[in-house]
Order: sequence, then structure tokens, then C-alpha cells
Amino acid sequence: MAELSDEGIAAAVQTGDAEAFGELIGRYEAKLKRYAQKFLNTNHEIDDLVQDVFIKSYTNIQSFDTKQRFSPWIYRIAHNTFVNELKRKDRSGFGLFDADTVFPFLAASETADSETLQSELSQEMNEHVEKLSSKYREVIALHYFESLSYQEISDILQIPVTTVGVRMTRARAKLKEYYQSNKPHHE
Repeated sequence: MAELSDEGIAAAVQTGDAEAFGELIGRYEAKLKRYAQKFLNTNHEIDDLVQDVFIKSYTNIQSFDTKQRFSPWIYRIAHNTFVNELKRKDRSGFGLFDADTVFPFLAASETADSETLQSELSQEMNEHVEKLSSKYREVIALHYFESLSYQEISDILQIPVTTVGVRMTRARAKLKEYYQSNKPHHE
């Protein structure tokens, strides 16, 4: 099984090899948990939600077109599950991230306190990301934390690739604006 593509394993499950689904769980469990943590800003109930994603995926595997890529399909199921959870709990948020990686305009100079500064920057940027609407938070999470392409994000969110790009640009601009408006000028 390990040598098969995700799509090949899904095809095996569709033809009755239920045990093959375990390979897909092995490949996607950590990724979906990480995505859930970033999307929901919590560790609470993540395992249950990810299991729910796998149950929905298994239940609906016959609808998966094996000529398409599997990852956007399962991420779409995860996305819908997590959005429903947000609605159910009426909460929003975003997890910790490396601000330097996502927002190079914040790059800190190398100092003895650079680790502390980076930690403070990450926390501050998380607070700014939480201010973004969910449509901007989700593209940031999918692109920067799940390393998905704009095309894959387009497939997951069911929006045009150009819309993904526009949302990404607007999200970055908003974050830069939030950051700069709340920061005293140092030298």
C-alpha cells in the first residue's frame, strides 16, 4: 500500500478494501490535526473533529473521483467540518505561527534577544490574525501551514484561484496595517 498514490488507495477502498483506508489515515492524520489547530485555535476536541473528517471521508469515498487529486478533496471535508464547528461554538481564532516566515516585512535583526523578540512578534501577529475575517484566516492557514498551492486552496474553498490570490494579498495588507498601526517606532 505504501507505494500507491493517495488516489490509488482511494480506488482500492472504493472497490471494497476497507483496510486500505488506514493508509490514508496514516498519511493525513497529523496534517489534518495541524490544520484544525490553526483553523480553530485550540487543541480541545481536535482528535474528535479529525476522526469525524475521516468518518465523513470513508462514508463518502464512493463520490471521490480518482482522476482528481485526493488531498484537496479531504481538505474540503475538513474545511467544512471545522467551519461547522466554528459556527456551533460561535468562536474564531488562529494558532501560533512563525511571524518571520509568513510576514517577511517583520524580520527581526539578530540580537541576543532575538528569540524573545520572535516569540513576542509571533504572539502579536497571532492577535492581529485573529482580527481577520475567516475568509482571510483560512487562506493564510492553508497556504502557510498546510503548504497548499493557490490551486489546491481554490479546490478546497471552491473559489477561483484569482480569488485566493486576492484574499491572500488583502490578508497580508491587513496584517501589515494592523502591525504598523500598533507598533511604536524603534531604532
